[in-house]
Amino acid sequence: MIAPMRVLRQHAGEEQRATFLELFFDLVFVFAVTQLSQHLHENLTAAGAGQTLLLLLVVWWAWIYTTWMTNWFDPDAVAVRLVLLFGMLASLVMAIALPEAFGDQALAFALGYVALQLVRNAFIVAATQPDSALHVGFRRILAWSAWTGAIWIAGALLEGEARTFVWVAALVLDYAGPFAGYWTPGLGRTATADWELEHAHFAERFQLFIIIALGESIVATGATAAGQALTTERWLAIALAFALSAALWWLYFDEVAHRSVRDFEAARERGRVGRDAYTYLHIPIIAGIIVSAVGLEYVIAAPGEALSARELAVLAAGPALYLLGHLAFRLRMIGSLATKRLAAVGAVAVEVLATSSLPSLVPLTLVVATLALLAASETAGRLRPSA
Repeated sequence: MIAPMRVLRQHAGEEQRATFLELFFDLVFVFAVTQLSQHLHENLTAAGAGQTLLLLLVVWWAWIYTTWMTNWFDPDAVAVRLVLLFGMLASLVMAIALPEAFGDQALAFALGYVALQLVRNAFIVAATQPDSALHVGFRRILAWSAWTGAIWIAGALLEGEARTFVWVAALVLDYAGPFAGYWTPGLGRTATADWELEHAHFAERFQLFIIIALGESIVATGATAAGQALTTERWLAIALAFALSAALWWLYFDEVAHRSVRDFEAARERGRVGRDAYTYLHIPIIAGIIVSAVGLEYVIAAPGEALSARELAVLAAGPALYLLGHLAFRLRMIGSLATKRLAAVGAVAVEVLATSSLPSLVPLTLVVATLALLAASETAGRLRPSA
């Protein structure tokens, strides 16, 4: 057994920060987010959107478990480094296989995901003392990931709808694990009180993933524009696309990120908050950014033309999903609803619908204006001296 003191972080009441290895690990997920964006762009149908959602949830689950691990384990320890580098390689295999995950690369996709989960979880069991909460909890998680992993691989060996059905079942079981406490026969159930988190490090890791996703919107803007004639209309579309990405950044980092860290620190049971507000409720935020990037690609490609109904739906759905994720996150963190953001969701939907027959620059301009006004209003309210 690996000596725990050589692998565990030593909190000692001090805030922990993301390490260079964690940032290096995230580079694979920059590529994975790009692959997801392209998959949706090339498969803009109900089935394609469903597949992209499933793939996003798998990618997120691979990243999120590693984030929980590094909240407890020191990435500067050699053994932890090796595990993270293996996880990076397995994630790269999974990301490379993403475009054909429902086709010829299904087995590579499933094996990359399952290998990451099993090796990481097995390491944690081996590296912790038998009487520790981490050891007992991860014995359950290892067992859970072993049998769900078998379902993922079995699905990869099937074809067509049968594969989709089995993978959806595996995904549901994976996501049910934290709520079920990873109940395992003979081992019992894990309580969220057993998962004590270092709040600053944990929140920072999610903030960095938001940056990764926003980076994809910048990449999508540049890559799409680079392959087109740079007309006046297209330059305007590029400026608006950048403004949309900047507004999404502002709406998260101007206030939400800082306030949520304080609320997280004050939470009575950080494990439960980490599970609910971060692990689950950040998913629509990330999805909204990815969908927004796809919508921007359509506008930049044809700024002077009206978008199709599907393309308009993407343009509206991205910001709406993003704001709805913020609403759910705030509701879970402090129990209140941000009415301005809720109103902005409705405004975006109405604006895109009302201008559906006009050149794509028009609905994009209105969406950007709505988000900018929302951001300005919230910032002004935060900076206004209290009476």
